[in-house]
Amino acid sequence: MTTDPISDMLARIRNAILANHARTEMPLSKIKARIAEILKDEGFIDDFSVQNEGHGTLTIILKYGRDRESAIVGLRRRSRPGRREYVSHGELPKVMSGMGVSIISTSRGLLTSKQAEQARIGGELLCEVW
Repeated sequence: MTTDPISDMLARIRNAILANHARTEMPLSKIKARIAEILKDEGFIDDFSVQNEGHGTLTIILKYGRDRESAIVGLRRRSRPGRREYVSHGELPKVMSGMGVSIISTSRGLLTSKQAEQARIGGELLCEVW
């Protein structure tokens, strides 16, 4: 069992991209499934699937363009278990001048920085993807 499942998820995605794999699998949790849903909505991955709802598996199908270039250039974990990072709605970061997305845990669930800014709420800054 890992102490930081979100970091583990990002590392698995990063490693699969570096190895040019078409998919990656990881243990399932609600927060990982929601992060995968956000990545799909923002166009960073092709699709994801959930097997065995209880203690199942999350499979992420990675998205590649021409010349096998990944849609995800970089991933960064911001808030860690030992050092939480919180932001208010006024200080939400812009990732790569708006080309990337920040994922924020708010009182309304996981949102992108754009959605949190429109709702005028802050929260814990989980990660950045570009």
